[in-house]
Amino acid sequence: MLTQKFVSYLMVLLFGSVLLIGCKEMGTESVQTPETTTEKMALEKIAQEDSSLVSFEKNYDEQGGLDFSLGKTAEQIFPVRVVRRVTNVTRNFDANIIGDTSYVTATLTFTGNLFIAASYDSVALGDSSAVDTIIVKPFSSTVVRKLIFSKVANTRNPEHNWKLIAISLPDGGTVTQNIKIQKMTISLPNDTLVITSPNDYYLSRGLGKMQQIPLLNRNQRVTIYVEIFSKYDDEDFVTLTFGADIRGINRVKRKLTLESSIPVSDGFVKTFKHTFLTQPFPGHSHAIVSAMPKQVVFDDQAPVECKSWGIPYFVR
Repeated sequence: MLTQKFVSYLMVLLFGSVLLIGCKEMGTESVQTPETTTEKMALEKIAQEDSSLVSFEKNYDEQGGLDFSLGKTAEQIFPVRVVRRVTNVTRNFDANIIGDTSYVTATLTFTGNLFIAASYDSVALGDSSAVDTIIVKPFSSTVVRKLIFSKVANTRNPEHNWKLIAISLPDGGTVTQNIKIQKMTISLPNDTLVITSPNDYYLSRGLGKMQQIPLLNRNQRVTIYVEIFSKYDDEDFVTLTFGADIRGINRVKRKLTLESSIPVSDGFVKTFKHTFLTQPFPGHSHAIVSAMPKQVVFDDQAPVECKSWGIPYFVR
């Protein structure tokens, strides 16, 4: 009898040990520990949590920016209302770690639709109550920006070891040779920023030797000049989207005014201008310039061609 009880006790003990080992193994597979996080994963996570970088996507995706109501509005932004709505974003981070510095190329591929609220009656342009059609055009665009990280520690968790110290400006758009942005000049109260190559124009994240992210007051006046090359004589459709915070609210879109158009050998060099006021509340945001040939907006069969540049800023 004693032997039988002893054997039963051993069986229960062995079964409990098996369960305990099994639970431990399952837990190890389902929970990602700091030791299993790679350097690349850590850099990507830090970038995706940075407010200045996040604010680009919140302004690039103009979800909710188009009023489909056919009622008359008190203010017209521009004759044809155009909104870019993103349905999917694919992110790729290519990291090159050299010593205590990591150089990252972040490539974002956006797919979605361009919504155009329009009227086939040219007399009706400017009157939202006369909008009689919504045109939907699919698009795919790729935006690239460069990031620089500095190694600040050597802990077991890579997320604690790296700090984002600089970001370039974003540059991208659809595949097209018919239009491109060549220069962007931003006139601030105490400074003028001139950008000719966004991926080579870096802004510091925190204190550093590079140009700081513009720090602006609420309702501050900012003037932006954009120089584009276009193969078309017609006035291109150039817009500025800004103001959305990291939650994607308070987004504003405005059409830039054509200042000049100079013929060149294979097209036209045009300068556009717009003055805007920053949002009346603090936080990170992005100002994004997008340039499209006129037919993208006014021809219901023309495919989407678009180039975009942007710059982050902070309203205090």
